[in-house]
Amino acid sequence: MPIPMESLAPRPLLRDDVHQRLRDAIVDGTLTPGERLRDQDLAAWLGVSRTPVREALLRLGQAGLVHAAPGRSTTVATLDARAIRDAQAVVAAMHRLAVEQAVPQLGPADLEAMREANERFADALRRGDAEAAVTADDAFHAVAVRAAANTAVETVLDQYTPVLRRLERLRFGSLSGRASVALHERIIERCAAGDAGAAGDVAHETWETLRPLIETLESENA
Repeated sequence: MPIPMESLAPRPLLRDDVHQRLRDAIVDGTLTPGERLRDQDLAAWLGVSRTPVREALLRLGQAGLVHAAPGRSTTVATLDARAIRDAQAVVAAMHRLAVEQAVPQLGPADLEAMREANERFADALRRGDAEAAVTADDAFHAVAVRAAANTAVETVLDQYTPVLRRLERLRFGSLSGRASVALHERIIERCAAGDAGAAGDVAHETWETLRPLIETLESENA
């Protein structure tokens, strides 16, 4: 049969949807550090077969969100300071690159989207709503990532940003994340001025604010 000419609306692949749902459950704490993960239980919870669950767990293991010991059970990874430090360095570098590449492509609508996201971010911090703060922060940074249209950057960020989001929820649940609001404003200003280098520097600085939390985690684990 010839392939129909009309296009179908795009939809996420089942394995990608399962991966995202499990990843989000780990990041938001639904699945807690050290919790044992049985693929049959997860498949029943998500209403899917065990195959996409196993594929998702493999990807989550590569990102450092789950730990699978050979011949033993798979568990949700604990907050590992070394893994988080490594992820932070990579994510900071990728956002610097994304912003630098995005600046020539950003239009007024993009800058307004960044402002609106930052306003939602600031409001969520005032209310101590970590979930809303993370969502708004994602929306803010996503503007530049989309504009950069660098699939390599997007792939790396998709893998390693969730590692940091687990830690950030501790900060965004308090007022200690307020410095990021001002940094976001500086990014917007530099982008509006067309200064790609300066905008990239501030984007990198934004993700460097996680270092004190990482150092605290390292001292707690020492």
